[in-house]
Amino acid sequence: QAELGLNEHHQNEVISYMRFTRFKRGLCLKTVDSCFQDLKDSRLVEDTFTVDEVIDMLDGLQTVVHSEVESELINTTYTNVLLLRQLFSEAEKWYLKLQTDVSELENRELLEQVAEFEKSEFTSSKKKPSADLIKPKLAPLNEGGSELLNKKVAYLQEENEKLKSRLKTIETQATAALDEKSKLEKSLKDLQMIQGDQRTNANQDITELENKVAALKSQFEKTLNDSTANQKFLEEDLATTKHDLLKVQDQLSTAEKELEKKFQQTAAYRNMKEILTKKNELIRDLRKKLSK
Repeated sequence: QAELGLNEHHQNEVISYMRFTRFKRGLCLKTVDSCFQDLKDSRLVEDTFTVDEVIDMLDGLQTVVHSEVESELINTTYTNVLLLRQLFSEAEKWYLKLQTDVSELENRELLEQVAEFEKSEFTSSKKKPSADLIKPKLAPLNEGGSELLNKKVAYLQEENEKLKSRLKTIETQATAALDEKSKLEKSLKDLQMIQGDQRTNANQDITELENKVAALKSQFEKTLNDSTANQKFLEEDLATTKHDLLKVQDQLSTAEKELEKKFQQTAAYRNMKEILTKKNELIRDLRKKLSK
């Protein structure tokens, strides 16, 4: 027996469809035969006919046969479309996308294989249709590939739910990290404000010293104008005061640098800086995960 390369179930479906097409083909041939028989019974009643009469009879027969054959071919096309619709609908139930190769429909080797299959099934064996071949519609498959596909769909749905849950968790963590970053930034601004206030106080001290120096200078100038005898003493005293001023300014600058250095070396500043660094790295990692 010629085989079509299909499993037993699908081959039985093919046999069922071929039985249907053989029945339709037989009806079509009977219709064509009846057209010729009608012509014989209705027109061929005389012994001789003219050429025009023969042409007229053949034209009429051609019209009738053409109409019958065209109608049958159109019906066959629509029938094939309905069959494809059943197959595609069944495939869509299992999330499959079937493809057809129209060029293979004219493959002579395959057509001869189908002809041999039909001959072996309906001519030689004379087998009667079994109960498995007569089915009103396609029955959904419950085992084999369909079962695996169904399990795969369920697995993908479960994975999708897991990913949704994981994404929600990551979003929650990202929100918490952003809130923590905002708090740390606020704390850093407070520290910077404190440091700024300290610098402001240092500047105020310098200003006060400068004002004192200016007052002393004014006093010295006034004393110089008042007494030329004490001019040398006042000049030396002024130089000493200037030297003290520079020394105080240098001490203030050194104290400011030491204050800033000590502040940076404090545990609170180091902890705050380390927390900010870790939080920034965590936020970058979370953003990369969210992008993926």
